[in-house]
Amino acid sequence: MIKTKNYDKQESAGGRKVESECNADMKTHFRVCRFIMETGVKLGMHSIPVATACALYHRFFQSASLQVYEPHLVAMSAMYLAGKVEEQHLRTRDIINVCHRYLHAGSEPLELDSKFWELRDSVVQCELLVLRQLNFHVSFQHPHKYLLHYLLSVKGIMNRHAWSRTPIAETAWALLKDSYHGPLCVHHPPQHLALAVLYLALHSYGVEVPQGAVEWWQVLCEDITKAEIESIISELLQLYDMEAKCT
Repeated sequence: MIKTKNYDKQESAGGRKVESECNADMKTHFRVCRFIMETGVKLGMHSIPVATACALYHRFFQSASLQVYEPHLVAMSAMYLAGKVEEQHLRTRDIINVCHRYLHAGSEPLELDSKFWELRDSVVQCELLVLRQLNFHVSFQHPHKYLLHYLLSVKGIMNRHAWSRTPIAETAWALLKDSYHGPLCVHHPPQHLALAVLYLALHSYGVEVPQGAVEWWQVLCEDITKAEIESIISELLQLYDMEAKCT
């Protein structure tokens, strides 16, 4: 198709604008998921409810726009909803106070005045919005149980001293936690994500797993390819680049 030079320039400028907006959105999502994780720790949330809150947030913004919905409000509602889904119920007052202190360092807890009740109503209404947006599909199968199984399996076939010398398990768990800063948890099957973080942890320390007729990762997960593992790892490493840009 023939294009004029002016059209080419407009198209190029439009492409750069879209890319810039996309990068800005990614940074926002990264920061807000960090907000979920750090406030979740202050609220005493366990790892699975925090993971569910991040997954709810990412799933919501798959079909919603940051220009329409305030991300921190969505995050607070996701945490409140995740507590219900994973049976670690949180009080809205605690969520609001902890999140308020996080966003306004050094501030006093909110008084039970009209401002507080307006914010509480916003959190509850946003929770209903998230439920409707996700068509009430709010239960997730997380990679954690798969990673635990894979770690035990790999540990069982490796040299005991080689395993104890390197923090493979700790690194894999840390990588899995970090993956929730981005939408990997809603883009990939949980067993694929678990296998990819274990693969990266082993590769990072140069640890080789004894293999037989097939690769060790094929034994653990038959429906994944080397290309898929590398693709997930590439997405995960991009999150670490994003972390550098967000600090």
